[in-house]
Formats: sequence, structure tokens, C-alpha cells
Amino acid sequence: MAERSGKGIILAAIVWIIIIGILAVAAKFFILPHFKKELEDQTGSESIYRHEVVLAADSFSGYSVFRSPVFKNDLKKQGIKLIVQDDGADYEARIRDLDRGQVQMAVFTIDSLVTSSEKLGRFPATIVMVIDETSGADAMISYKSAVASIQDLDSPDARIVLTPKSPSEFLARTVIAHFNLPGLPEKWWIDANGAEDVYRQFISADRNALRAYTLWEPFVSRALQEPDAHLLLDSSKLKGYIVDVLVAERSFLKDHPDLVKTVVESYFRSAYSYSKKTDGMVTLVMEDAAGSDALTQDQAEKLVTGIEWKNTMENYLYFNLQPMDAKADQQYIEDIVENIIEVLIKTGAMDNDPLGGKTSNLYYDRILRDMLANGFHPGKTLDVIEGLGPGSNDLEQAHTSAPLRALSDQEWAGLVPVGSLRIEPISFARGTARINLQSDRDLQGLAGKLRAWPSYYLKVIGHARAEGDADANMQLAEERAAAAAARLIEAGVDPVRVKSVAAVPEKQNGSAQSVSFVLGQLPY
Repeated sequence: MAERSGKGIILAAIVWIIIIGILAVAAKFFILPHFKKELEDQTGSESIYRHEVVLAADSFSGYSVFRSPVFKNDLKKQGIKLIVQDDGADYEARIRDLDRGQVQMAVFTIDSLVTSSEKLGRFPATIVMVIDETSGADAMISYKSAVASIQDLDSPDARIVLTPKSPSEFLARTVIAHFNLPGLPEKWWIDANGAEDVYRQFISADRNALRAYTLWEPFVSRALQEPDAHLLLDSSKLKGYIVDVLVAERSFLKDHPDLVKTVVESYFRSAYSYSKKTDGMVTLVMEDAAGSDALTQDQAEKLVTGIEWKNTMENYLYFNLQPMDAKADQQYIEDIVENIIEVLIKTGAMDNDPLGGKTSNLYYDRILRDMLANGFHPGKTLDVIEGLGPGSNDLEQAHTSAPLRALSDQEWAGLVPVGSLRIEPISFARGTARINLQSDRDLQGLAGKLRAWPSYYLKVIGHARAEGDADANMQLAEERAAAAAARLIEAGVDPVRVKSVAAVPEKQNGSAQSVSFVLGQLPY
């Protein structure tokens, strides 16, 4: 009996020790911190911030407004703390952070948004505004002795040196998707580690090799100082492909639309304030790059020239909230996304459209729609500017490219060829210049794609059989070229950009009875 009583006492003691231990742990990790937290709250102050927004970005100069003191201070006045998280342009990590809710907003090029979301298997973020479009900051260069035009890359020996998952890679993909390069191999690229590495490979290359190099400023300007260095094209020559956008995580946008709207409005006010100062954007870019990546005044000026920041009016146009001039070289955001997906599929970056044709699911127009309805003006800050607000017509103007001028016959003959466009062979009724139905659709599609290349002229070249009546064959070639050119003009291509000609017969088969489309530019 005494033995049982002793064991009971020991067991009870063990239980009490365990209970006391649990209470001690609870006191240490839960009760005491609670009292300390309560004490901190009682002896602290209320935060000046009501909201915190984490925005994922990288060091690209086009995003400098997001890192600017003007932007952060404007948000601060509205009780919003902005944290810009630099992920080193790791787009896949960026989309995962959005998906997990670790960041609420982020910046992307549209192609990187599509490809990173496709790899994730879902689209956790939606576009709320267009930030900028590169306009020369990215370029494709070569040594002229080996690659004088894009068409010289039509060879199994040709390669393009680039940085994977960069805007310059997408520039190369856009070129391949639009130009007729059937000889280019399936593995057409050589990887590099950033623009500086591309530059090093360029200056040490065999200058007779069929190589092109895509890189970005300031290394473009450095590379072009090399003897025989040649600019094949840069991003100023195309529209609607290398486009940067601001996105919001979908749940955050659904729960906090007013907060997203405040961020967007604050961005436009900040960008407006820098753009209205003499060299304001140049100064901003230099301050943003201060440190190890510091820029000279000349480098900063070239960078700013190569970035076309988009203002409020342009965003209204992108999102189809204001009527767009039929001759404008700007495109709707929906069409831009479709065109970018087409490039990714054509160049093997994706097998099919991850949006399943529902392109409008990738952007959200309500933020900009509400801004337009409320008469938002980026120059109206705290009612400092009089006369701006609802009903004001004093809004920024959209950027427009200078229209191409009409050329003389001599100038048309002296155009420097850029490359032959990629299009299905144009078919005609036998022995006539009558275009068949499918080819008519193809020409309409080509007319739309020519909006992406507003800086180039187009030669429509009719080809004839070498055998048979030479005069009749040449006349048929001229008529077919003229018919194709006329159809492009009917579909909206500016007539001054287009000229139809017939080529001297060279081939001995039926495929010679077609039409080709060659982009050209005036000599520098």
C-alpha cells in the first residue's frame, strides 16, 4: 500500500512539473510578450501610415519613378508606405511572390508576365497601367561585313547572342517572328550573362561569323564605336512589343481597388512632375543609378531618349477609354498582348496561348476608367494648379511618330533593305492578279503587323516565271504586286510607305509566281 502511495506521489509530482513547465513556456512565449506588446502600444504612437504596399521591380531605368522620392512622398502624404523590392529581374520569383501575396504590385514587360505566369500555371496578377515602351534602349547589332541586314541571318550557321529572359531576348524573338528566316537553325541563340557580357563577346568576335548581338544601353553605344559595327535595328523601329506594365495581385485589387487607384494616380503625378522640368527625367535616371552603376550625363541622356514613358492620355488610349486616331501608331493593350503571345508561340517559347484566347483577362480597365470619369489630371496636386480637374481638356498628349515622307523613284531604288517579311505565300487565280480569299486575309493580317514597324518603307515585289513569254510574265508580276500593295493600302497602310515593283525572273518553278514583302529604310 505504501509502495502504491509513493508511486502516486511521484506520478503527481511529474504531472505538476509538466503543468508548471507548460505554464512557464506559455508565460514566456505568450503571456509576457502580450504584456510587453501592450506596454509598447501604450507607450508608443499611432503610425503615420494606414497601408503598406510592397512593389516588386528591378534596376531598369524605366522604373526609376517608382523609386523616386517624389513618388514615395506623394504616397506618404496619403498614408501609404511603399516598399520597392528589387528581385534582380527574376520574373519567375516575382510572379510566385505575387501568387503567395508576399507582394501586392509589380512591374513586368508584357512578354515576361505571360511567360512567367504560363510557367506558374495561372495568372495571379492583372495589368492596371502601361509604364513605358523602349524606344532604342534595346538593339540588335552586327559587323556589317558579315551581317549587313537581317536577311543575312537566313542561314544554318547564323546565331544571335543574347541575355535569356531579357527584353533584348524578346527583341530577337520579335525579329524572328516577323522576318522570313527559314534557314535559321532551331537553336538560334547563344546565351550571355547581361548586356556587358554580350558587349565583350561582340568586341572579341570573329568579324566574319554570321552573328548578331542583342543588348541594351549604355553598351549599345559602346559597341557601335567599334570599326565595321552596324545597327541592324533597335527598339525605336517597332511598336507594341517591348512594353512595361504595372500589375496588381488580383485578390489585393479586388479588396483594395481604391488603394491601387491611389498608387496609379500618384505615379502619374510623379512622372508628370519630372517630365515638366528641364532634364527632369535625365536627372532622375542619374540619381536613381548613383553608386556602382553611376551614369554620365551623356549616358543618362541616351537612356532617356531610348525610353518612352507613357502618360495618362496614352493609357486611356491603350485601354480603349478614348477614341484613337486611325493613323496612330499606338495599339490597344488587348492587341498588344495577342501579338506578343503570337511571337512567343512562333519562336518556340510557348506551345500555345495560355490565356486560351481570353486576352482581356490579363488587364483591368476600371482603375483608369474611374480616373477618366473623375477628371483626373496629373498636374493637379493638392489643388495647387487652378482650372484642372473634372471637365478639363488640358491633359497630356499622346506621343506620335513623325509620318514617313513620300519618296522619289530614285530614293525608292536606293532604300537599304532591312529584311523580307514572314507571310504565307500569296495565291492568285491562275494567270491573273486576282487574290484568293485566304491570301486576302493574310494581307489584312500583314497590314495590322506593319503598325509594329512604322519607321520602315515596304517594297511589294512581284515575281514571274523565267520560262514562257517574258513580257507577259513581267506584266503579270507587276499586276500581282500592285494588287497586293493596293490591298494593304485598303487595309490601312499609309500609301507613302508602299511601292510595288516586279523582279527580274530568276526561278524556274511555280513558286516564282508569288509576291514578297521587303522592309527598307533610307541610307543613314
